[in-house]
Amino acid sequence: MTVTRRGVILVGHGGIPKGCPQELVTKLKRLEAQRRAAKLPPSAEEIELDTKIRQMPRTPETDPYQSGLEAVAAQLRANLGDVLFAVAYNEFCAPTLESSVEELVKKGATHITVTTTMFTPGGSHSEVEIPEILDHLRPQYPGVELRYAWPFDLQLVASTLAEQVKRFS
Repeated sequence: MTVTRRGVILVGHGGIPKGCPQELVTKLKRLEAQRRAAKLPPSAEEIELDTKIRQMPRTPETDPYQSGLEAVAAQLRANLGDVLFAVAYNEFCAPTLESSVEELVKKGATHITVTTTMFTPGGSHSEVEIPEILDHLRPQYPGVELRYAWPFDLQLVASTLAEQVKRFS
């Protein structure tokens, strides 16, 4: 009998920490654009730069985005009950979605649902990159069901935003 162990990963965009040299980010984005245009895998230089930026030390002062996403993640985790839980970032910050999936699988997850804080259609991270990463990971984890909880119901997003506006009216 197979035991189902559920996992959830919250994916955020990721931010550049204060103090990160701008030339590193500029070079990384240039390499990414060239790779995408040529439809090639990442070069060793791109991987090295990406890792260097993602691994930079962070505090709530140097990376308020990471701190904010972690706060949302703590609330989400508390609302989900008994699930394995991880956070991931699309860029600039660690861990990656790939490493968070690996972490939950190592902990025994057999069904992983990925969700994001990027609610609206039209974004390359939410519409293209996350699905591509999951498609790439599925063959690596054939015994694990990877689901993407997207797109969002825009009526629910609008209701949440309306409640926020009412708090300040």
